Parts: sequence; C-alpha cells; structure tokens
Amino acid sequence: MRLLPLALATFAVGTDNFVIAGLLPAMAEDLGVTVPVAGQLVTAFALTFAISAPVLGAATSGMNRRTALLLALAVFVAGNAATALSTSYTFVLIARIVTAAGAGIITSAASSSAVALVPPERRGGALALVMGGLSASTALGLPIGTLIGGTNWRLTLWAVAGAGLVAALGIAVGLPKLTLPAAGFRARLAPMKQPWVLGVLVVTMTALAGSYLLYPYVAAATEGLTGGSATTLTVLLLAWGLGTLTGTLIAGPLTDRHRPERVLAVALLAATLVLAVSPIMMADLASAVVWAALWGLCIGIPVVPQQHRLVAHAPAASPILLGLNSAAVYAGIAVGGGLGGLAQNWITPARLGLPAAAITALAFALTLATTRRPAAHGNSTDAGHRHQSTEPERA
Repeated sequence: MRLLPLALATFAVGTDNFVIAGLLPAMAEDLGVTVPVAGQLVTAFALTFAISAPVLGAATSGMNRRTALLLALAVFVAGNAATALSTSYTFVLIARIVTAAGAGIITSAASSSAVALVPPERRGGALALVMGGLSASTALGLPIGTLIGGTNWRLTLWAVAGAGLVAALGIAVGLPKLTLPAAGFRARLAPMKQPWVLGVLVVTMTALAGSYLLYPYVAAATEGLTGGSATTLTVLLLAWGLGTLTGTLIAGPLTDRHRPERVLAVALLAATLVLAVSPIMMADLASAVVWAALWGLCIGIPVVPQQHRLVAHAPAASPILLGLNSAAVYAGIAVGGGLGGLAQNWITPARLGLPAAAITALAFALTLATTRRPAAHGNSTDAGHRHQSTEPERA
C-alpha cells in the first residue's frame, strides 16, 4: 500500500506530460497564439525535465526520500495550478517550466523510495508498480485528460494538480522517512564517470528513440487503415497503451526472477521484430490492434530492468542515476521524433516501422555490449540479487 502514492505521483507526471499535446489547439486559441507556438510548451517541458531530472536529483540526493518527494510534488502542483490560472502565453510557458522542474525529481525520487521500501528480491516488482503509474498515464490518463479538456483545457490541469496533491497527502501520511546509504556527495557522483553507466543510459535513449521514431506519427502511419477516423485511431492507441502498461507490470516479476539484462534483451529483440512487420500487420484493423498491443507490451518492459541495473550497481547514487535515466528517456523521445520527421523525406509514414526496427535493433546490440558489469561500487549488488539493504528510518 505504501507504493500506491508513489505510483499515483508518476501517473500525475505522465498524464501532465502526454495530455498537453491533445490540448494544444484549445490552448492556442485561448492564449491567442498559433498551434506551432503553443507546441513549444511541450518542448519547454521536455527540455526542462531532461535537465532537471539529473541536476535536481543530485541536489536532493542527500535528503530523505519523503522530503524530496513532498518538495517536488509541491512545485509540481503549484506549477499546474499556475498554468490553469494563467491568461497569457508567457506566464503559461513559465508555469510549464516550473512544473517540469518538479516533475524531474518525482520519477527518480519515487523509484528510489520504492527500492528502499522492499527487500532486494522484490525490487523489480516495486519498480514496476511505481513505473506502472507512468505507463497507466499513456493508457488511461491521456484519453481521460483529453476528454476533460474537451470542455475546458484548464480543467485538465486542475485534475492533474489534484492527483499530485492526493499523492502528496498519501506520501506524507503513509511513507516512512527513508534515507539512502551513507555516502558523500562526490561518492554519489562517482558512477556518472563510469563508461558502463554511460552505456546503460545510451541503451535507454536508443530504445526510446526506436519506438518514438514511429509513435508521434502513428496517426499518419495508419491513415490508410483508419481512413482518418478518430475512433479507430483511439482503439489502436488504447491497445498500445494497455500493452505498455501490461509490459511494465510484468517487467517487475520477470526482473526479480531473471537477470535484468536478459529481460531487457528479449524485450528489445521482440520489439525489433514487431516493428519490422508493422507494414504487414497494418493491413486490417484486427491485426493492427494485435500489433499495437504487442508493440506496447515490448516497449513497456525495458525501463524497469534498466532502472534495476543502475540501482543494483550503485544504490547510494540511485537518485542521480535514476534521474539520468529519466533524462535519457526524454532524450530518446526527442531524438526519435526528430528522426521520424527526417525519415519521411525518403519513406512514407506507413513504413516508419522499418527504421524504428533498425534503431531498436541497435539498442538490442548495445544491451549485449553492456551485459558485463564492472565491479560494484558502494552498496551495490551482483546482478541485483545481493544488496546491503537501505533500511527505512521511520519518523
């Protein structure tokens, strides 16, 4: 039960990030700007998140996890409330930057809290539950938020702020005071200098780039199938979202039972194959729904074993490493979107699954290259199954 407020916090962050794209036309009209200009709100949020996640994760790494989470959620809730109240584009832009700064800490702080709450053999399941909140935001938060925003886009931001507030109350009441293993600030930063850690982060970025080379353009890629029907497209996106949520939830038990590198490699190999056959699978609606669900399932798995690998390597540095991994996720999304746009100069959107498969295959190869881990540092583990536990200090 103590993990549920953490999952709600990541759900709020994910919904806040993804739902804005569906609200842009209404926001642009209300704020008196064009849709492309309003789109910079998404860019500003993503860039701020990518920068703030590792930087503020390092700055707050010495705090107990409950304090760090409550501080981050306070900033997050205030930023969303300010966005909902703002009447000019400039103030909305500033409010989104403030919101992203809070959001950048939440995911890593929630994940490191989950790790500290459970014994090593249940670490994967705990990470999966917390990250399941993020995956659930793509499956449920996006359509629900868009539905609310159909009446008034500001209501969606108030709803997200409310979710963040409920999460904060749950954390304040139910989460014990958690402290990480004792280590100096320089010791916490030391893993950032290791080539293996950099390699793991590149795997995260490349895996996300492979999927997001296609995902932002899935409406155009499936237009021949959907005929422009928003309902049909929603069915496909819902299948993808539910597949992603399922993948995240099963990643935990799989990672607890098997080496995280093996779970990661199998998921990326399967994702490569699913993306490679996308032009064939999009021939009719039934096969396309199956394809979307399988694609979501495959790409819902990698984040949990990646987090597990980093935390197992250096538990004391987990806020920083998890923050860097979150930054790598957003960097991969940005790189993938850019590559998808460029690829359409040479191929049709319906065939974007082919270069997406190639990038995902590269992530698979990089996973194999980083399978051998260097000697553990600090309170780390061997393959995640030996761990000097971070015992929660109860307030």
